[in-house]
Parts: sequence; C-alpha cells; structure tokens
Amino acid sequence: MSISEPSLSDMPEGADQDSILRFLGDPATYGTEVEDVTRIDTHGAIVFLAGDFAYKVKRALRYPYMDFSTLEKRRQACARELSLNARTAPSLYLKVIAVTRSEDGRLALAGEGNEGGTTVEWVLVMKRFPQEDLLSNQADRGQLTRETMVALAEVVAEFHDTAPPPPGATEAESSAGTESFDWVVRENIEELTDRSDLFPAAEVARLAALSLAQLADRKTLLEARAAAGQVRLCHGDLHLRNVVLLDGHPRLFDAIEFNDAIACIDVVYDLAFLLMDLEHRGLRPFANLVLNRYLQHREALEALPLLPLFLSARACVRAKVAASLEKLAQEPGQKTKRRAEAQNYFSEALAFLTPPPPRLVAVGGLSGSGKTTVASHLAPRLGAAPGAVHLRSDILRKALAGVDEETHLPPEAYNPSANQAVYDDLLRKAATVLAAGQAVIVDAVFARPEERAALERVARVSGCAFSGLWLEARPENLRSRVESRHHDASDATTDVVDRQLDYDLGCLTWTAIDADGTVESVVETAGRHLASSPK
Repeated sequence: MSISEPSLSDMPEGADQDSILRFLGDPATYGTEVEDVTRIDTHGAIVFLAGDFAYKVKRALRYPYMDFSTLEKRRQACARELSLNARTAPSLYLKVIAVTRSEDGRLALAGEGNEGGTTVEWVLVMKRFPQEDLLSNQADRGQLTRETMVALAEVVAEFHDTAPPPPGATEAESSAGTESFDWVVRENIEELTDRSDLFPAAEVARLAALSLAQLADRKTLLEARAAAGQVRLCHGDLHLRNVVLLDGHPRLFDAIEFNDAIACIDVVYDLAFLLMDLEHRGLRPFANLVLNRYLQHREALEALPLLPLFLSARACVRAKVAASLEKLAQEPGQKTKRRAEAQNYFSEALAFLTPPPPRLVAVGGLSGSGKTTVASHLAPRLGAAPGAVHLRSDILRKALAGVDEETHLPPEAYNPSANQAVYDDLLRKAATVLAAGQAVIVDAVFARPEERAALERVARVSGCAFSGLWLEARPENLRSRVESRHHDASDATTDVVDRQLDYDLGCLTWTAIDADGTVESVVETAGRHLASSPK
C-alpha cells in the first residue's frame, strides 16, 4: 500500500472523526476566553491552537508505517508521544484527554467538568508557543542565526549521547545495523514507484540502483556502528519544524511515537534529517556549521561514508510525505504546491547519491591572520553536501588535552611533542574524512615546511586534489585581531604573534592570500582561487 493511499480500516469511526474535528475547530469548545482557533494539518495529525494550549488529534487512518486506524491505537500513540517528548520538551507536553459524546450526541472535552459520556477520540494537550519561535518559520523569515545553529548542534549531540537503545532489543537485535536501515530504503523505493504520476519510473529505478548499491557497500559499516551502540531510540523526525526556541534555547519536540522502527536508528541518520532540511532550504552554511559542531561533540567521522545515503533517504521520506499531502489536498493551489515540493525533494534525493569527489584544502598563517574565519566560510562551498569537515588545530589541541575548547592551556601544552601530537591528529582525521568521500578543510598555523608537506602527502595518498592557502596580514592587524578575541579556542596572545613573526617559514609554495581586508573580500579571493584549482 502506498503512502499516498491511506486506508480507513474502520469507516464508521473514520467518518465520525469529521464531526470531532469540527468540534475542536470551534472556539466555543474551549470557553469564552478563546475567540479563534487555528488549525494545522499534517499527514498524520491535526493540531488546533486555542488560547494558551494546542490540542493534537491523530488522523483515523493507516499507512504502511503508521497505524492510527482504531481509537485504542490513537490513545496509545498519544500516551507514547507524551512520554517520548518529555525527554526534550517536558514543559510543552501536558496530558492526554478524551473527547466524549453524551447520550444526546453532544461532544465535550473530558476533564472540563464533563466526565460522563462515551470516549470517541483522544487528544494530546500541549502548551502553546508562538509560531514565530519555530525554527522553520525563522528560516522562512531569514532570521536563523549562527548562535542558534551552534546551540542546536550541541542539543542534538547531547540528546544522542543520552538516547537509550531500542526498547526491548536484545544485543543481537541492537546490532542489526543493515536491517534497521534496509527497510527504509526499500520502502522508499516501493512507495515512490507507486506514484509514477509524480516520480518518473526511470528516475525511480536509477535512485533504487544507486541506493541499493550504496547500502550493499556500507553493510559492514552499518553493522559495526550498530554493534557499537550507535543505533538508539532517537527523535526520528528531526527537522526545523520540530524545533522551537523556548526561553531562547532550541528544544526538540514531536518525536516519532507511532513506529519504533522509524525512531530506532543510527544517530547520524537522525542528524541527517536536520542537515537535509537545511540543504533543502538553501541554508548549506548552517547545515555545514551544524555538522561540524556536532562532530566536535561526538566522534563520528567513521559514519561519514553513510551521509550521502542517509541524506538521500531523508529527502525520499519528505518526498513521500509531500506526495501524501498532495493526495489529501482539496484546493488545486495546494495540490500544485505539494506536487512541486515532492518532485523537488525527489530530485535532491538523487543528487545526494552522486556527490562530487572529495578534496583537501589547507588554510595556514600566523595567529590572527583569520584562518578559522576564512575556513568556516569556505567549508560549505567544498565537496559533497553539506560541505567540508572543518578540522581546526586549536579545537583538536583542547580535545587531546581533555578540556573545554575555551579553557586556557599552559605553555607546556604547546611544546614540540604536544604540537606534533596535534598535527598527527589533524593528519589522521583528514585522511579518515577523505576516505569517507567528504571534503576537508584544515586550519592551523603550518609554520614548518615539514608540517605543510605532511598534509600534502595525505592528499596524494588519498588520491585527492590539494589546495594550500597562506593568509598574510600586517603585524599590527595580527596583534589587533588576537587582542579582540573572546570565547575562542585559541590561546594566542600578542606575545605569541611577536614570536611567530620571527619564524623561519622556509619555502612557501601555498597560494598567498592578502588577509588585511574584510572577511568578505578575503573569502572571495580565496574562493576564486579554489574554484580555479584542480578538483
């Protein structure tokens, strides 16, 4: 059965839901203080915003992956949603109540002085929040910030750190990495095939061939990650519409409650939904930022070979949801909008499976030359979605020392052996990322010729293109920038800059970039060089 063809297994109950939805859409239902009700439709639920609360009802239907076809199943789903979302947004999820029908046919919300009658529906009650605080709406208005994205990446990483294993799974079942993802790929293909009016058969066949080939190639990796405990009870529907700012902090809500197979997944597949959503919205710089901040908090470089397949599968899921909403839409304009949305997601799903080759870019220069700023701006432009992994020596040094990135390290943390350990870690991580098919941009001083040569050798061994950029700025600018830093991983001071100015840099073969100008001008110059360099 296709996602676009829901089944009503009990038609009397399904038909009766129409009167319940009219009841919940009536302001009079909620008392005299509520003057209007806003209705929000999704493919599996309807939400009514009334006064200070939101009332969520499951649609009386059944999809291959989601069954709300009976009253009891809808009650269980509401209770499960309440429980799961207490992990991330306990202040939003309040209770589950019944809609009852009296003997004379009148409907009422139980718990509002109307305890009698027969239960005809279940409603999840949530605390209402301003819709403008949804990150999806902030994205639509161009109001997302780097600070919010950094905080969101950290929230997701912490959530994955504490997410439990699949409920009731044995050790063998928990390690079934391929099985836990194989059905996602195959069901996507089956349901896309069923909608040949939206998705051309030849293109679906191409997507199927690419997806199944990558799935076969990644089988060992999927199994290894599952065996290592990376398949957990995650969010399952992690996109911007399911993140809200509460008291200025991003909070995840609306986790998948109706099918554990959708929520019990590799944590990076969970993250991939957020990355795909940002990509779809044309916000690759934010997607790149989220990926890199996540990787700083969770060591997951070994999962990068899975990213193209994970991103594609997520785009397929959204294509299916859009196709479902197209089927449900009544107005021609809405049907046209949903069709276009479904087809755009499908095109993106194909594109994710055919990424550009990886490349290695180095950004070197003395402290204060702007290496990190330039590298972070260049990273989204490089390689496969969502751009290059940004490896920063200052961050790795703090990680090797086992301290927070803003903790100031003593001088001995910068002795020759400590420096060598940092550069060795940079080289190892760069090689790992390139082998995964992802681009890398490495940001470090690279004052010694042998350090630069070692990084170039990583690119040669990996069979990838290499570009080296050397940022140059006047001494007074170097000192000024170092002095103005706050809440940064770098421990450099003006004394450090003065010592570096006396370094013998040896023969510099990397492309010199004048870094005295604005960030925009320096990035533009560097970007032009990279665009003209061999890839």
